[in-house]
Amino acid sequence: MTAPLRVVAVVGSLRSPSKTTALAELILRTVQARTGTEARLIELHTVSAGFSGAVERDQVGPEAEDALRAVEEADLVIAATPVFRGSYTGLFKHFFDLVDQYGVAAKPVLLAATGGSDRHALVIEHAMRPLFGFLQAWTAPAGIYLSSGDFDGTTVLNPEVYERIEMAVNDVVPVARALTATRAATAA
Repeated sequence: MTAPLRVVAVVGSLRSPSKTTALAELILRTVQARTGTEARLIELHTVSAGFSGAVERDQVGPEAEDALRAVEEADLVIAATPVFRGSYTGLFKHFFDLVDQYGVAAKPVLLAATGGSDRHALVIEHAMRPLFGFLQAWTAPAGIYLSSGDFDGTTVLNPEVYERIEMAVNDVVPVARALTATRAATAA
């Protein structure tokens, strides 16, 4: 029997409720429907007091340390952020600044973002993908971007979104499984 994938979704929203959290939860549910998972959702605003003033990793509080470790130990990371001024939130960036330099190296990461309009859709390609490229992560080919028009409150209305999520999950889960199996075989 294959061990369940450890999937961690990190949401860079500054408050709840959040469209970005709703998107991350939808992606998590889709991954869980596809394969056995141990899923965890980390809303950064709930642990930010433990890391927002930290300059070094040894300065973070216990909840923030637990969140950072969860990302580093995950088999698959879903990185989701709202767009502010054409990029990810500062909270999102600062959190990933504190992740160990090789903590997500060769780890599958599914990128997702939400914004006020379609003008921000390239945030995935021009801000998020370079960040995770620097961290040497394996980013899924398809990112998921939703604008305010795709939602009613925090409910996703656009049926095309579900198709995009299915496509992205179908791309990333086999990679996560293969990389997890390779790591397990080399550790044995």
